[in-house]
Amino acid sequence: MKIRRFTVKVIKWIICIIVSLMLFVLVKGYIKDFINDFKYEYTNMATTKGKDVVVEIPEGSTEKEIAKILKKKGLIKYELAFTRRLSNSEYSGKLHGGTYTFNTGMNTLDMMKLMAEEKPVEGPIDKLVVPEGFTVDQIAERCEEQNICTKSQFIKALKSVTSSDFKYLADVPDTGVRYRLEGFLFPATYDIYKDTTAESLVSEMLRTFKYHFTDSMLEKAEELEMSVYEVITKAAMVERECKIGSERRTIAGVFNNRLREGMLLQVDPTVLYPLTEGMYDKDMVTYDDLEIDSPYNTYKYEGLPVGPICNPGDECIKAVLYPEEHNYLYYHTSDAGDGRHVFSETYEEHQDSMSD
Repeated sequence: MKIRRFTVKVIKWIICIIVSLMLFVLVKGYIKDFINDFKYEYTNMATTKGKDVVVEIPEGSTEKEIAKILKKKGLIKYELAFTRRLSNSEYSGKLHGGTYTFNTGMNTLDMMKLMAEEKPVEGPIDKLVVPEGFTVDQIAERCEEQNICTKSQFIKALKSVTSSDFKYLADVPDTGVRYRLEGFLFPATYDIYKDTTAESLVSEMLRTFKYHFTDSMLEKAEELEMSVYEVITKAAMVERECKIGSERRTIAGVFNNRLREGMLLQVDPTVLYPLTEGMYDKDMVTYDDLEIDSPYNTYKYEGLPVGPICNPGDECIKAVLYPEEHNYLYYHTSDAGDGRHVFSETYEEHQDSMSD
């Protein structure tokens, strides 16, 4: 019996060794094939007969995004082989968006050459004016009115942007916000070209934000212990509240004072934003409106709203970073009808000034 048991154990060990050797050979073969395939795609200079494939590369696409598109279309196997070859080639940083006809038999260097070819520059065919204080919904509507893209295309394009594409999205809450990019579509005049798409337009707006939100602004925000998202959220309220440039820093100071005192901010546009779904097509706020259950509603919830209620411009961002220091806790619109406000330090003063 002992001999038989020993024999069975030996057989099992032999089988295990054989299986392990077979797996090793298989894995080794797989790794060797992978390395050879990767190296071939990285260095191949040949062109063979294949099938034509039409590829749309959005303007502003990163090299990684281009590689992902090519892989999805079956034109390459390894995204890393493409991006590494590109970074070591004369075409690095020169690829253009557009519609291309590639062939499955092309080598990656030929694809890069095709995408890097200089194209004749055509002038803009239109201009998109995005005023300070416009919301995502208002921008989308204007894009549709000017036949740049549809509302849904614009919304879809901005929803596809992630924090890996735009680092400031890392601070945006996962829930509660209407649009994660609200506040970051910088107000400016944008040239519209024949090949402008919703995706390229959104990318241009985000690049413009990065250009305007300077390193010194970022340093100041850090000094104030505020995230960029908090700065833009507060600046958006200043933008919607303020019609007179000289009052921006004063209103930003009122917000700071009320937050410091633990008071509700009670900013009317934070009610109108969710109430009108970002369109601000209602002028007056009623008492019933103040009851809207929204994380933007600063009459109902303490602190800042869950996110920006529009896209603020430079001056309102600066007003938040460099607010006026005073003791005002209240303000209301002046009866003069010029958009100015009357500021008060106490509730009694506030009530008296409203009854004057």
